[in-house]
Amino acid sequence: MNTGALAGRTHWGETPASTEEGKRQQAVAAMGDEGNEGSENELFARVRAKLKVAVGEDVFNSWFARLELEEMVEDRAHLSVPTRFLCSWIQSNYSERILETFRTENAAIERLHFTVRVNGQARPRLAPVAEAEPQAAPGTVPAAPVRSIREAGLLKGDALHGSALDPKMTFDSFVVGAPNEMALGIARQVADAAANNTVSFNPVYIHSTVGLGKSHLLNAIAWASGAADPARNIVYLTADHFMYHFINAVKGQSALAFKEWLRRVDVLLIDDMQFLQGKSATEFGHTIGTLLTGAKQVVVAGDAPPRDLEMLDERVRSRLSGGLVVPITTFDVTLRRSIVAKRAEQAATRFGVQFPEQVIDYIARVVVSHGRDLDGAVNRLVAANQLTHEPITVPLAERTLADLVRSREARRVRIEDILRVVSRHYKVQRNDLLSSRRSRDVVRPRQIAMYLAKALTSRSLPEIGRRFGGRDHTTVLHSVRKVEQMMKDDGDLCQDIELLKRMLEE
Repeated sequence: MNTGALAGRTHWGETPASTEEGKRQQAVAAMGDEGNEGSENELFARVRAKLKVAVGEDVFNSWFARLELEEMVEDRAHLSVPTRFLCSWIQSNYSERILETFRTENAAIERLHFTVRVNGQARPRLAPVAEAEPQAAPGTVPAAPVRSIREAGLLKGDALHGSALDPKMTFDSFVVGAPNEMALGIARQVADAAANNTVSFNPVYIHSTVGLGKSHLLNAIAWASGAADPARNIVYLTADHFMYHFINAVKGQSALAFKEWLRRVDVLLIDDMQFLQGKSATEFGHTIGTLLTGAKQVVVAGDAPPRDLEMLDERVRSRLSGGLVVPITTFDVTLRRSIVAKRAEQAATRFGVQFPEQVIDYIARVVVSHGRDLDGAVNRLVAANQLTHEPITVPLAERTLADLVRSREARRVRIEDILRVVSRHYKVQRNDLLSSRRSRDVVRPRQIAMYLAKALTSRSLPEIGRRFGGRDHTTVLHSVRKVEQMMKDDGDLCQDIELLKRMLEE
């Protein structure tokens, strides 16, 4: 994101020092003994205290709590923040107030310099995000130094902000097979088009159950799209991160700035779409509409097709369904073996551990869930080898992976399956189970469905509540306890629920 707006201004009618040397001498004279680090920290503490009083505690905590002073050099204060969004918002809305507050403590400060901290450290001053320049006297037109990220010399990849990207999740590290071949091809095409400032399929929606590579593909698109031009504004956000930013923006009365930040992106990648709820889902709908109208690339990933995302309104679901919907199906034994072989090759390079072909075949045959479990199986065997110095064999794999194999023997039940089976069994519309209807013919099947979700899936209570129309976790807990109590008194209900379990586990 280009952030070349003026970051600070002097007062109207102020006459700055006429030369750089004059400014330097003025700054040194005014600062006196405060030039040392301890005095700078004390001065900045006073500046923060005055800002807190001026803007109020809520606004201060939202925008200034993570603002840090790096150093003061001559007539300039170097400040840093942890994110580019925060930096842009402070520069646009509060830089003048910050500068005025600094000047009440040290009249020599005439400019501000903002950087974004990377891994807890500020960027070198040779690569500023934006630098404050004095404002011209009234009647003249100030020349705002607008520079692109490339011209400013920022680190490659700075445009990839939002949720953290995993540098290991690239197209080169993605293992392809029949279940994910189409998804990989589409992802590559999207990334190539975005790197060339064009749009291919739009929007793209990738869906699968957990652990089949959706996040890997979104990360790979982000890296590949930004590799050609780091000035591209590419945003990868998980649904939780999206909601966090939106809620904080609303609390800090900066929702408009957040919306504008999102709508200026070139490529928007949203992961774990199924967790988006409430007003954040509504805001996502507005955002995706604006981006598609502006021909900006949108890629979304979720664990269910768009039509099953009940937390989104019909218009957004229609937009997602009207794009390119790409499923990733359950891994077959061929793809599982390719993944295990790739991880075994990496383990051999890193640890000098050898995986015999028989062990690779065994893991691919018995670990049938998803890619993360395959990675975990290889990691377990490497750890066992390192700790016991026992060579990696099939008997070692049988002992080490026993619980992993047992936990995957039964069919994995999804909440979507529960909703389908319960609605069919009780002759209730699926949408009614997710609605706020309180009639007995709906409430009881809904409670039973929540009970089954808790009993047969690994989802937490808040996750189950979100999947049942955005309900609170306490509602889910009440339903579970209610059904457990009813089962103690009603033998027919017990038989009913056992029947539903068998239907779900077949």
